[in-house]
Amino acid sequence: MLKDKIKQGKSGIILYGLTPPKISLSSDEAKEIALKQLQRLEGIKIDGLVIYDLQDESNRNSNNRTFEFVRTINPEIYAKDYLQNRYEAVIYKAVGNYDRDEFRDFLLTYNSSISVFVGASSANDTPKLSLNEAYKMKKEIANSLTLGGICIPERHMKKHNEDLRVASKRLKGCEFFITQAVYDIETTKRFLDDFAALGIKNTPIIFTFTPCGNEKTLEFMQWLGISISELSKRRIFDSNDPLENSVKLSLDMFEFLYKYGQTKGVSVGANVESISTRKVEIEASIKLLKGIISIVENDSLENTKSKIQSASRFDE
Repeated sequence: MLKDKIKQGKSGIILYGLTPPKISLSSDEAKEIALKQLQRLEGIKIDGLVIYDLQDESNRNSNNRTFEFVRTINPEIYAKDYLQNRYEAVIYKAVGNYDRDEFRDFLLTYNSSISVFVGASSANDTPKLSLNEAYKMKKEIANSLTLGGICIPERHMKKHNEDLRVASKRLKGCEFFITQAVYDIETTKRFLDDFAALGIKNTPIIFTFTPCGNEKTLEFMQWLGISISELSKRRIFDSNDPLENSVKLSLDMFEFLYKYGQTKGVSVGANVESISTRKVEIEASIKLLKGIISIVENDSLENTKSKIQSASRFDE
């Protein structure tokens, strides 16, 4: 079970991220979307789903938003009523969207769930509830809830303290972390180095990966604050098939971070998503997901073979 893997600090946790449908859709339309999402994942061995809770991030970025912000179905409702709890779910909660009574109701109802609390996207926001207030309420009301936090490796390059932010959230009850989409391997590696140096155990860091098939998707990713190195841009777009190249790049980055994390004593996992709603990019995210699963399974097989070979030496 996903919750057990988190509690035990396991490496190789694999999740798939979904954004619920627009709240303006009819129940039948939302059910149809949910069915398609589940059909894409049929037969794929994942540990669980990440169900996002969107918030308007316009105050964080003065540039025009590439895609219009729309309200979506609450993630916990989408997981239960539309996805039928088919998979264990990590429920994102943008806590600033809720007042204390609304958030208390969530904590009381979903006390045994897995959730990631997300704070305000900008200091200019006026949230109904702060992240620290949400942490405090969780401690008072929902001790059985498995809590996760947000980690932004690219922020480490600018402020050099993302490792300390994670450590602080760990003290406030976070047991695992999910990052923003990774497209800058050097910055992410530096974060891993500094986080490993803190010696914090049993805390999975789940890196997010998403395909990028065209300039429009790239523009939106950058608007969201995702750091994309020039090297990554060249590797993706200096080709006849940017989407395929982005999948290959993400696989290379995950394999490096996964194995590098092992050498550093940090449990590394993956969350795959499609930021775009384009069918080809959604399909590419499924291809990426399968590739990451293969990397984890092959590594596990190689480690098992190595242990068997080591043990057999004593029988000679």
